[in-house]
Amino acid sequence: MQPARSSHSPHPGRADTPVPTRANHTKSALALYTETAEHSAAQVIKEYSTSFGATTRLLSPAYRTGVTSIYALVRIADEIVDGVAAQAGLAPQAQRAALDELEKETEHAMATGFSANLVVHAFAHTARRAGIRHDLTAPFFQSMREDVDKTGYDADDLNAYIYGSAEVVGLMCLRVFLTDSTSGRRHDPQTRARLTEGARRLGAAFQKVNFLRDLADDLDTRGRDYFDLRDAFTEETKSSLVNEIADDLAAAATVIPELPRGCRAAVTAAHDLFAELNDQLRAMAADDILQQRVRVPNRRKAGILALAVMRRRPREARA
Repeated sequence: MQPARSSHSPHPGRADTPVPTRANHTKSALALYTETAEHSAAQVIKEYSTSFGATTRLLSPAYRTGVTSIYALVRIADEIVDGVAAQAGLAPQAQRAALDELEKETEHAMATGFSANLVVHAFAHTARRAGIRHDLTAPFFQSMREDVDKTGYDADDLNAYIYGSAEVVGLMCLRVFLTDSTSGRRHDPQTRARLTEGARRLGAAFQKVNFLRDLADDLDTRGRDYFDLRDAFTEETKSSLVNEIADDLAAAATVIPELPRGCRAAVTAAHDLFAELNDQLRAMAADDILQQRVRVPNRRKAGILALAVMRRRPREARA
């Protein structure tokens, strides 16, 4: 056995050099917990969306974690109202209670910086860093709450629903892009206003495309009539909607080149994927849209992503 080392310095008047410990070289407990939470959030998008999963991989690391953390919270709230909770046996009242509890936990985590729910914790970390506050989360949860038992929408109701369910998500992502910009560029108020409008229009386009893709399921299975169709989805109605979506996409496309470089390719790819879906919807008969859900084939999807990386600016919308 070796003799025990003395706790005193062998050289009087000279302090011992501190011996490195494991704690000196590891993350703090909170940092490790947050990183684990962010990995959990990233797994949600990987499992639930191949398209958004692919586009987020085009984001620079400075933006990717924030966007995946936002998506994960949005996805969980959406699953509560879109069938998972019902399949688990929760009645509408219990679904609303679960959604209320998720909102309450999210607000608390945004205020304190901690949640025992990993996805909520990851979102709160992003929210605190990017300045995402109650003015964006409250409309989102309100729109999700309407999906529990609201079945019909007039024009004003629909606009409010789309703002809460989709436009605010675009605004959350925009705050991540502008907060975590690696260029250090500060955008003037006029540019921020244009980017804000573009984020809202892109989110609205995404939601309207998904409404049309899910039209049969929403009407027949969930009893939701977002477009107030009353069983009358005509060619004229379809054309009006796809034209409206094309206008939203065109408006968003004009400001994408003003986004920070590290997020431009990803936003371009998302824009172009939904433009492709809208083109498919335009080419389909109204009755066919009620029978099948359109999708972008994997080979075509890969081509769209590759072009987005090369151009970093969206394609022009097709009339």
